Amino acid sequence: MKKLLFFIVLISSSIFAQNTVKVDLTNPKATIYTHLYFLQADSYNASKSALTIRGVSKKEAIAKAIKIKEVMDGKGLMVDMDKVPTDKNYLDTISGFTGGAIVEAHHRFIPFPEKMPEIYVEKIGSRWYYSKETIEYIDEIHQEIFPWEFKWLQKKFPAIFEKKIEGVNIWKPFAILILIGLCILFVKILKRILFFILRKTQNLVLHDKTYKSSFELFSEISRIIALLIMLVIVERILPSFQLFKINNFLFLALDIAETVFFVYLIIKIIKLILLYYSDFSQKTHSKLDEQLAPILNKLLLGIVVFIGFLHILTLFGVEPTTVLAGASIGGVAIAFAAQDSVKNLIGTINIFLDKPFRLGDWVVIGGVEGTVEHVGLRSTQVRAADTSVFQIPNSKVSEMEINNKGLRIFRRYNTELGIRYDTPPELIEAFVQGIRKIIIEHPDTRSESFNVEFTGFGDSALKILVNVFFKQLDWGLEQSSKHRLHIAIVKLASALGVGFAFPSSTLMVEQLPGQESLAAKYNTNKKDIENSINSVLKEFEDMDHEVDKNASSLPD
Repeated sequence: MKKLLFFIVLISSSIFAQNTVKVDLTNPKATIYTHLYFLQADSYNASKSALTIRGVSKKEAIAKAIKIKEVMDGKGLMVDMDKVPTDKNYLDTISGFTGGAIVEAHHRFIPFPEKMPEIYVEKIGSRWYYSKETIEYIDEIHQEIFPWEFKWLQKKFPAIFEKKIEGVNIWKPFAILILIGLCILFVKILKRILFFILRKTQNLVLHDKTYKSSFELFSEISRIIALLIMLVIVERILPSFQLFKINNFLFLALDIAETVFFVYLIIKIIKLILLYYSDFSQKTHSKLDEQLAPILNKLLLGIVVFIGFLHILTLFGVEPTTVLAGASIGGVAIAFAAQDSVKNLIGTINIFLDKPFRLGDWVVIGGVEGTVEHVGLRSTQVRAADTSVFQIPNSKVSEMEINNKGLRIFRRYNTELGIRYDTPPELIEAFVQGIRKIIIEHPDTRSESFNVEFTGFGDSALKILVNVFFKQLDWGLEQSSKHRLHIAIVKLASALGVGFAFPSSTLMVEQLPGQESLAAKYNTNKKDIENSINSVLKEFEDMDHEVDKNASSLPD
């Protein structure tokens, strides 16, 4: 008896609980709640749910109300009732902006403005109903979302489609397993086809040139495109399985996977483009172009990943306007917090646009002189002659005066030789002429442009200017060329008996009786002078031939 009373009370309470919810069409939230509540399994009443549809017969209204619910469930769309307005005079002021022009706001509410803007409620009179557009297009939308009705299978195997285990149709898990197997096979076949197309396209565009390093990228790009196409197909088929309770999570997972795959695809395409660019830059005169590829790779990688992250936030329900506003505010905050980094990035862009130097050039930037070794996003690396490394921020590099000695056509070398004051004029002239001939015979100097002149009188020496231009632009080769020139000049001075002066004070003393004069003795015989010069030049030429012989014997 107690059990019977308990059962009667339970049934009465459930009936009472169901009757407590009445049809309410006074505001957007009430209308949407009425529609969805009376289509739930424990409160099913299609006639009451159909009251949210107007302008059609009762039978058609019931069918359309059910289709609206199936479309939402099929696409995994769940209405967040906390965000649905309760204002009976609610105005849609957001979707009133179309094509850049402001359209008059309407009394309507769109639950899913991004994913399903065709389905919305609007105010007609004093009540809210599903819009005429929704009623008109719901059949078409339903057919598009459920293209696979499995009707021919249901007719052929009705028992399988009707049999259930714990409320789940037994055919669904088997169909899902078959779908997974077909997707795996589809991806493998499509990947091979796409890989073949990419290789053939490369050969046609690049005139049969083979880039073996691109084959791995082709393989990855083909696989990602095949996976993306497979995900699109799965999204089209999935609603037909009517997995309404878990469709929301499945579609969220598919959307996240699509975003990740798409970001990964763009990254691989960027790498492929930069691979071709690197090959092209190796053929250009500027080595700085080769340095641009890794910098662009890092910069574009950061941008693509950031945009992908923002899109994933929108998938979790964050409003796009909120994401954009947050990104803008965050960007401004980061810009203020990292002003130096932003300046350096702009400086890097200016360096690659202006190209004031190349990798390997000998430059003078501010007070730093050395060889440019690396140009990064933040700084430029310069190695000085003592092998120390200077890191100069690119913002300063773009503002400083740059003396690029690496772009010189020739390297100018200027020095002064100081010889003794008691050198006879004949030997001064012979010494100058000898140096001129050495420069003409030197293989690394410009024989048509140099100066060797007796230019003046110093405190303790007669000054001879040597102004010469070396053809070797490399700093190390320039020093080697200087060495050979200096050695030849020293040998010439030794052969002629010309002495180099050094800072000194001379005290002239009368010659003492019985002692020889301390004054230097010079041989001014013209024939001896000519022989000395020719001897030095011959030795210089022999040394030049020996250097060329040693250089030719070195392995390549």
